[in-house]
Amino acid sequence: MKKYLLLFLATGFLFISCKNDDNIFPDEQEEVVEEELKTAADYPAQNFMYQVMNIWYFWQADVPNLADDKFEGSNDPDYISFLASESNPSDFFYNDLTFNHAESVGDAAASDRFSVAVENYKDLVNSLQGISSSNGVEFQLYVTENDIDIYGVVTYILPNSDASSKEIMRGDVFNGVDGQTLTRSNYIDLLFGDNANYTLNMADFSGESVIGNAKEVALTKIENFSENPIYINKIIEQNGKKIGYLMYNSFLAAYDDQLNTVFGEFKAENIDELILDFRYNGGGRVTSAIQMASAVYGTETDQLLLRARYNDKIMANSEAADVEDNFTDTTFDSKTALNTLNLKKVYIIATGRTASSSELVMNGLAPYVDVVHVGELTVGKSEFSNTFVDDPSTGYFYTGNNDSDINPDNQWGIQPLLGKNENADGFSDYENGLVPDYELPEDVENLGVLGEIDEPLLALTLSIISGNTAKRILNPGSFTNSFAHSRIFSLTNNAMVMDGLLKPLKSEN
Repeated sequence: MKKYLLLFLATGFLFISCKNDDNIFPDEQEEVVEEELKTAADYPAQNFMYQVMNIWYFWQADVPNLADDKFEGSNDPDYISFLASESNPSDFFYNDLTFNHAESVGDAAASDRFSVAVENYKDLVNSLQGISSSNGVEFQLYVTENDIDIYGVVTYILPNSDASSKEIMRGDVFNGVDGQTLTRSNYIDLLFGDNANYTLNMADFSGESVIGNAKEVALTKIENFSENPIYINKIIEQNGKKIGYLMYNSFLAAYDDQLNTVFGEFKAENIDELILDFRYNGGGRVTSAIQMASAVYGTETDQLLLRARYNDKIMANSEAADVEDNFTDTTFDSKTALNTLNLKKVYIIATGRTASSSELVMNGLAPYVDVVHVGELTVGKSEFSNTFVDDPSTGYFYTGNNDSDINPDNQWGIQPLLGKNENADGFSDYENGLVPDYELPEDVENLGVLGEIDEPLLALTLSIISGNTAKRILNPGSFTNSFAHSRIFSLTNNAMVMDGLLKPLKSEN
């Protein structure tokens, strides 16, 4: 009995001793185990973002965290600590992986104004396809003389939207939402919040003031609303000439065939001149821009339209860097024969809302066509981007067919700037915008009706075509500079997307 008692006591002592040892420094031991178990897979969004940015980002050499000798590999403890340094992937992207991004340093000091990270890549993809939640009212915003209050001016109404059935039109003014006066401090929440329904409080210009007029317009956003970028296409006859007019508001691949049909109609009518209205076109897919330029100039597939310039790492990899695009003779997706006008001159209406792929068309055509720019200084975005998702099998490229292969634990998507597109003359330095040949801002008190011959910007363009510009007296109007517009928070505002044109980086092994 004593033998068994001693054995019991000895066993009990051993159990107590082990238990006490386990609890001497419990926090420290748990922390050590936790650090040993952490891998890059525990930070899927941050790891995916780093992998893409380290290879493709245009300013890769200027970001210390992206230096190739910064980490020894994905298992380097310093790399894991770096991934863990920001719990919010958005902060990680803008603060740690980009070069002087506007989100971090503000617009004035920004080198990168356009790279984007989005928590759900599908929101990014939808935006690039012209799909959004919209009530159909497009507008510009302005600040009143007190530098506090804000008013909006409607620029156009999207067809088949909720607003298209309401009493609201281009040129209408509003200064409140749901009974609250718009100000610098509340306009984002009131106009760009999650509210699906709101009522605009309308107003009128009265001298230098904007005065409410008691009219109200109730609006409802339609989910997954799809916008057709071909807003107006018509033929204007003037002085014995047939002039094709196309207002095109975004470069969206889904409408490439319809765009080709429009040019087919212009060709069938044997138009003498062409006016492209890009005044509200913030860009889009590059392949659609190539189609547009080819439809204007010609299907000269042996002539260079654009040449992509990347960071030094990509440029050293000949296969990935070999992105030179000539004019095309077919649409990109359907391979439909392209209708072309073979013009030597084109008139383009472009403003401070004109960016990216719109500017690419203007710059790309310049070596071959006399591009007459009417309007204002453009945005100045020669950089292009691409959509990336967490699918290593495609080199992280979003292909449109790999949704099922994307990491289910990481649905983030990024649209970083990858390089610049230059034209056949090697020119791409228009960061400050493309300068108009004939300058005329839009007059907020006299916007006119889009597509009508007396709409100020179209009227000026028609007078240039007719040779009567010098005889035309322009009303100086109210050329107030807007500080924001209805697309300002669009995920892909001012995008030039190289989807379908880029190639995965060639392996060095």
